[in-house]
Amino acid sequence: MDHHTLAAISVAGSCLDVLGSLYLAYDLLGGQHGPLRLLTRAVTYSVVFGLGYGLGLGFVFGIAAGCTTGITLALELNRTARGQDHYSLFWEAVFSAIRSAGFGAGLYRMVGLRFAVAFGILTTVGQVNAYTRGMRPGIDYSTAGRPRITRRQLSGTVVRLAGYTLAALLCSAFIHHVDHAWRFALRIGIVTGLVTGVGITIGPLIEHLADNLPERRLGVFGIGLILCGFGLQSLQYWLALFDVSIT
Repeated sequence: MDHHTLAAISVAGSCLDVLGSLYLAYDLLGGQHGPLRLLTRAVTYSVVFGLGYGLGLGFVFGIAAGCTTGITLALELNRTARGQDHYSLFWEAVFSAIRSAGFGAGLYRMVGLRFAVAFGILTTVGQVNAYTRGMRPGIDYSTAGRPRITRRQLSGTVVRLAGYTLAALLCSAFIHHVDHAWRFALRIGIVTGLVTGVGITIGPLIEHLADNLPERRLGVFGIGLILCGFGLQSLQYWLALFDVSIT
């Protein structure tokens, strides 16, 4: 196992421990009026997008892109859920840059710094352009508690798939050539599109959960996160115990 991957797993375990502690401290954080609605959105969306991106593009990519996507989506959707207007274009551009930075960080080890930076810039510009056209996470917002995707959301997902594929092709052609450029670009585009589509579809379920937080389940969820965090953190010691080589 690569030592960078092992370090990333340990960091992820520490983060899960912290999140689990926050859920156990539900009452101390203000109960239903505290920040756990936002935290629930951030954790759940990060897990959903992180798993999807990780399965399609690798563990490190899943951690980087999943966390940045989940946190920024949570901030925007939490505002929508409270009945407030969307953020200004400046903040939407900041959120776009954060998500793109996560993608760039995930791609860095695969394609190098120049490709990753260029890809991040192109996708940031593309997302900001989408915001100016009214395509944002809160579009057709729903807390129905069942899977749902509208025509506009599906259209945005297809555009995102095409845009990320094109961005990868442009970076390969003009910044840093990668082997099998079309295959690599399609892989990025299809994974991004599929994960986005799944995230949007189950979004109403996540939003329903965030708005109906049962206290006992929060405690159980917090304990589960802590146990998962402990398992990830202890992996390095299990590897050492069984003499598994680390490169």
